[in-house]
Amino acid sequence: MAIRMIHGGLRASWPISFLTLGLLLSGCAVGPRFHAPQSAMPTRFTSAPQDAKPRWPSKTWWRGFHSPPLDRFIEAAEHHNFNIRIAAAQLEAANAQVEIAGAPLLPSVSASGNAQWQRAPHTRIASLGTRNPSPFYGASVQASYLVDLWGENRDALRAALADAAASRFNRDTVALTEVTAVATTWFQILADRAALTIGLRNLGAADRLLKQLQAEFAAGTVDAVTVAQQAALVASERANIPVLRSQLRQETLGLGILVGKPPEQLAIPREHIGALRVPPVMPGLPSRLLSRRPDVAQAEATLIAANANVRAAIASFFPSITLTGSAATSSAALDTLLSPGSLLLNAATSISQPLFEGGRLMGNLAVSHAIYREDVATYEQTVVHAFTDVEQSLTALHYATIQERRQAQAVHEAHRALAAVRAQLQAGIVDVSAVLTAEETLLGDENAYTQAQLTRLDAAIHLYQALGGGWRLRRPAHPVGN
Repeated sequence: MAIRMIHGGLRASWPISFLTLGLLLSGCAVGPRFHAPQSAMPTRFTSAPQDAKPRWPSKTWWRGFHSPPLDRFIEAAEHHNFNIRIAAAQLEAANAQVEIAGAPLLPSVSASGNAQWQRAPHTRIASLGTRNPSPFYGASVQASYLVDLWGENRDALRAALADAAASRFNRDTVALTEVTAVATTWFQILADRAALTIGLRNLGAADRLLKQLQAEFAAGTVDAVTVAQQAALVASERANIPVLRSQLRQETLGLGILVGKPPEQLAIPREHIGALRVPPVMPGLPSRLLSRRPDVAQAEATLIAANANVRAAIASFFPSITLTGSAATSSAALDTLLSPGSLLLNAATSISQPLFEGGRLMGNLAVSHAIYREDVATYEQTVVHAFTDVEQSLTALHYATIQERRQAQAVHEAHRALAAVRAQLQAGIVDVSAVLTAEETLLGDENAYTQAQLTRLDAAIHLYQALGGGWRLRRPAHPVGN
C-alpha cells in the first residue's frame, strides 16, 4: 500500500507495506529456546533374542496372525471406532486453531461503504434547477497490523502448531490402542469359544459315563457312592456352561463397540484359536523407539507447545506496536466515484506498553513455567515407560511361548493317560474313580492350554503396541521448534 502525505506544500511518497515492516521489526524474539530433555537410553533391549535379526513391525502388523476375520474387524474399527473418530475431530479442531493463531501475523483489512440521496430544499432558486434527488456514495478500506516485535504472536503460532502435532500423535495413539483392543478382544472370543467347546465335550463324556455307571449300578457291579460322585461331576460341568456362554456374549458385545457396530449387525465368523500364528517380532535399536511410539512424539510436541507459551508470556511484558492505515473514496455522483481526486488516505502508528496489570502478567508467566516443568516430567516419564514397556512385553512373550509349549505337552500326556485308564477300566484292573480323576486332569489341562494360547497371543499384541505398532512418525509441515 502506497501512502501519500502532503505537508507544507511538499508532497512525499513512502511505499509502506504493513507485512514487510512487521517482518523487519519482528526479529527480537525473547524467552528460552527449546531443547529436548536428554534421557538415558539403553543400547539394546536386554530381553530380545540374542541371535535374532533386528527388525520392526510392518504397517499392517496384525496380518501376521493370519486371521482374515481380525483383518476385517480392524478395518472396520479404523473407519467406525468412536474413540478414533473423536480423536480425528480433535485433530481438525487443533488444525483450525493453527489458522486462528497465525491470523495476528497478517494485516487485518476491513471495508465499508454507504450511499445517500439528498434532495435540494424547495426554494425559488432551487426551482430554477432540477428537483431530482442527488446521490452521494462513500467507501473506505482500513488496514491494521500488530508488529510482532518480540515474537509473541510467532510463539503463539508455534504453540498452536505443536498442539496440532500433539493432536495428530494422540490420534495415532488412540488408533493403536483401539486396534490392539480389537485384536485382544477377538482372541478372547476365540478362547471363550474354545473353552465352551471343551466344556460341552467333557460334559457329554461325563454324562455318557454317568449313564454307564447307572446301568452298572442297576446290575449291582458298582456302588451308589460311585454313581453319586459322577452325577455331581456332571452337574458341576453343566452349571459351568451358562458362565462360559455369558463370557462369550459379553466379549462379542465389546467387539461391537470397538468396531462401531450394534450387536445385531456384527457377524462373528468361525475360527479356531489354534489356527492363529504368532509372527516373530524382533525389535531394532532402542533409539528408534522414540521416533516410532506416537505417545512419545505427543509428549515431545506438548513440551514444545509449553516452551512456546513461556516465550509468549515473556513477550507480553514488552510494548506492542500497531500500524493502521485507511483509504476512502467519496463522490457526489456515480460517474466520479473512482476519480483520483476523491481518494483520501491516512496512516497512524500506536505504541502500548503494559505498566500495571495487577500481577496478571507475572501470574501467566509463572503458570507457563509450571506447565513446562510438568510437561518435562511427563516427557521423561513417557520415555522411561516406553523402554520398560518393550522389555516387559518381550519378557512376557518369551515365557508365554515356553508356557504354551509345555502346556501342549501336558494335554498330550493327559490324553494318553485317559486312554490308558479307560482300557484298564474295561479290563477290570482299575475302578471308575481312576477314570474320573483322569478326565478331570484332562479337562484342567485343556483349559490351561487354551489360556496359554491366549496369553501368548496377548503378549505378542502388547509387544506390537509397545513398539509403536506399524504407525510411522509424521512430522508437521511447518516447524514447531525454533
